[in-house]
Amino acid sequence: MTVATSDAVDYGAFLRHQLATQPHNVMSHVLGNEKIWVKRAGTPHSMGRYHAMGVLAWLLRLPVLRPVPNPGGPVAISTEVRRLHDLAARDIRVPQVLAVQPDGFAMRHLGRVGVETHSLGDEIDHAVQAGDRSAVLALWQQGLDALAQVHRQGTCLSQAFARNLVRCPDGEVACIDFEDDPAAVLPLAVCHVRDALCYAHSTALYLHTSSTLDEGRARWAAWVAQGSAEMREVLATSVRRMGWMRRLPESRTLGRDLQRVRAAYELLGR
Repeated sequence: MTVATSDAVDYGAFLRHQLATQPHNVMSHVLGNEKIWVKRAGTPHSMGRYHAMGVLAWLLRLPVLRPVPNPGGPVAISTEVRRLHDLAARDIRVPQVLAVQPDGFAMRHLGRVGVETHSLGDEIDHAVQAGDRSAVLALWQQGLDALAQVHRQGTCLSQAFARNLVRCPDGEVACIDFEDDPAAVLPLAVCHVRDALCYAHSTALYLHTSSTLDEGRARWAAWVAQGSAEMREVLATSVRRMGWMRRLPESRTLGRDLQRVRAAYELLGR
């Protein structure tokens, strides 16, 4: 993180300087009394892995697993800037874009200078470690409520994992990381289910660990009931086709990723 001072802020000049000099593609900087993130275009991504993922989605008959390409490079920068502007226009809390170039952009930090800002996933994990079951459920519900707001506005997130939901200083949840655009390649109902499955995958294990899974199922059912008929149909079909997950072993020796998958199915499939 670098520190600079400025009386009259010229974000465009600041961005040009940092894109030319910062050693990493994503870095935070303090400019005056505010913290700014500068994101520079990385190397374009290979598209080969997306073809393999598409074949897997076809074999499993799960449209929600169809890959959403992220080409990387300047295209990813353009996509993220466009999505941040669009989400902000829909009153969804996201970082504010301050300056843009083809090879990068600057955005305002969601927190305060000198105060650590945690992801929702980290906040829930801290509550689990503290044994605070009510806080686990309250924080988890905040994530569901954030997804519901996004969906009501007729759009979706990119990767709705709890790590991409940020708890702001005022306690509200904001969304980050938009290098791809699922709605450009998938029907909106599928995008909404994709959001739901990402969130379940990244949080269900917290419910299991904190013995709040039963309450979580009730809240999940209430959240699903608010979705569109198309979304509910896609979700129900997807869960049926993922029934094999119930046979996954519970042993921790097989890795945390497998535990997350099993916990997600326990949330979704009963």
